[in-house]
Amino acid sequence: MNHFAAFLLLCILSCGAASAQDAGPSGYKILQKVSLPGDGGFDFLTVDSDNRRVYITHNNSVQVVDADTLKLIGTVDNVPHPHGVVFLPDLGKGYATSGDPGSVIVFDLKTFQHLSEIPASKDADVIIYDKASGHVITFDGDSKNSTVIDPATDKVVQTVNLPGSPEVAVSDGQGHLFDNLESESKIIKINAQTMKITKSWPLAPGVSPSGLSMDVENNRLFSGCHNQFLVVMNAKNGKVVQSLPIGKGVDGTFFDPASATIFSSNGDGTLTVIHEDSPDKYTLVENVPTEEGAKTMAFDSKTGHVFLTTAQREPAPTPTTEDPKPKRKIVPGTFHLLVLGK
Repeated sequence: MNHFAAFLLLCILSCGAASAQDAGPSGYKILQKVSLPGDGGFDFLTVDSDNRRVYITHNNSVQVVDADTLKLIGTVDNVPHPHGVVFLPDLGKGYATSGDPGSVIVFDLKTFQHLSEIPASKDADVIIYDKASGHVITFDGDSKNSTVIDPATDKVVQTVNLPGSPEVAVSDGQGHLFDNLESESKIIKINAQTMKITKSWPLAPGVSPSGLSMDVENNRLFSGCHNQFLVVMNAKNGKVVQSLPIGKGVDGTFFDPASATIFSSNGDGTLTVIHEDSPDKYTLVENVPTEEGAKTMAFDSKTGHVFLTTAQREPAPTPTTEDPKPKRKIVPGTFHLLVLGK
């Protein structure tokens, strides 16, 4: 190969690499990748945009990252099988669900030390704070129930049975909760004061819903379903407004009212970006490339950045009679945070 041909090939490769980094129609692309310690499993992550903290459930702990410097600034240790986190800055406390044995770890937002442990139910998973009732509420998947906690006393107020396995829930801040029932492919509406179910609506064509978010002002729910649909539902009457295609393996959605944008984080290595043209019309913008396994997300309302976590995995072991669907193990030292932005 002569010098000119070699130079030309280098230019072509360089241009290809540059194109791969260019943002698509949404403007979103990967800005940074940040390695974090630990090789265990991981689930939800949550952003405190005001106080510049990212809470990441990982490796039997909650890792706390500075949202600006992306440095690990603390760890809440001894949170077995962690799932979700909610923070109450006015009380100086955070709450993290521990799926096994099934409890909620209360921790100090400054020192990250345990303050108490509240019994919940096995597979305590999603956790939210409802401003209208003043309660912290868990949704416990395998147990098919919800645990209601008074953060003033850190005592359980009640445990409520649900008609299916709950997934992500949201509050409208006006006395209503909405929850995806993954096993039933439905959304239920709950009175936040009494915890009584007032409505139950089918999500068809959506099946097996996971991530849920809400446009509170326009009363629209966005449910990410495992048959690769994002279903838009009217939260007043349960009518399905529209369904749009998303990536495979969704576990998180988020609605940003400032840009009228819905995000869906998908385990197949995509972030689906959808624009709300009006409360009754939605447009798919693009599927932004991320990385395989990055299925949960958090949004920083200050910067517009999207945070995702993932890790490399080994090839799947050979299936056996005892274990027909063996899980792929995480490659040690590969867990990391992805930051996407414009």
